[in-house]
Amino acid sequence: MALRKLGDSAYLYPGSPSTLVKTAGDGAVIVDPGHGSGRHKDLRREVRKLGLGIKAQLATHGHADHVAVAPRIDAPLFIHRFEFSIAESPLNRELLTFGSKAPEGFLVFQFPEEVKAHAVFEWGDELFGFKAVKLNGHSPGMTGFLDEENGLIYAGDAFFGERVIKAVGLPYLIDPELFKTSIKELQNYAEKDLLLIPSHGKAVRGEEATELLDFNLGRVEEIESLILDLLKNPMGIDELAFRIMEHYEVKPTPQKLALNLVPLRAFIAQHYNEERIEAVIDRGLKWRIRGD
Repeated sequence: MALRKLGDSAYLYPGSPSTLVKTAGDGAVIVDPGHGSGRHKDLRREVRKLGLGIKAQLATHGHADHVAVAPRIDAPLFIHRFEFSIAESPLNRELLTFGSKAPEGFLVFQFPEEVKAHAVFEWGDELFGFKAVKLNGHSPGMTGFLDEENGLIYAGDAFFGERVIKAVGLPYLIDPELFKTSIKELQNYAEKDLLLIPSHGKAVRGEEATELLDFNLGRVEEIESLILDLLKNPMGIDELAFRIMEHYEVKPTPQKLALNLVPLRAFIAQHYNEERIEAVIDRGLKWRIRGD
């Protein structure tokens, strides 16, 4: 695979996640180096074709599939301060995804290698020609990188390609309201005709970008309503996850169910805090519409 030119100084290396490459002076900066046994070699090779070396790495967030090869690239890693402990600790990544130490080989991305974050940034900071944009909801410090020079924003996992969501059922998030707020922020950039790049899915612009953002937002709002409809009968969270996947015709696997339990707990917390549902004990912990 080769770099795809996006502008005067920006390129995209395909994958899931894709990696953004921006030339900056005497070197190149990469966003989300990704994972895979040979990906670090591929990135170095493609950057060398530009006559440059990699001088810095930026991460939208600390999930393993976005930063796993960072230690194999001889360049400092910059990440939001809410994300550095997730990036640096394999156990913390498992806790965020599974809620505890995960069974070996159970999670899709479960890397034992430690990642070193060399510097942290805040939303609003300027880094190597990028502006760090707050797009949290998927993770605590999820950051988009705005490149006004090339008319694009690399949005990480603040939104997903349609095929990705349809394959799993639920968009992966830890706070539905923050996720929706980030989608609405991205809609502002779409209206300005910027190229929007998700980590998982194709880059989109204009009407196509608006339609994809609407799909992401619509799926979250559908799930919020679907949960309330399903909880007319008391239900445990595992059964609820299964029923939602069934609704969206997603074939359940242990890994997909485990993954979907993370956003589902976030939806449950939101409904509970807004006094729409309540917890009951019925041969285990179950949830139901409040007052029924």
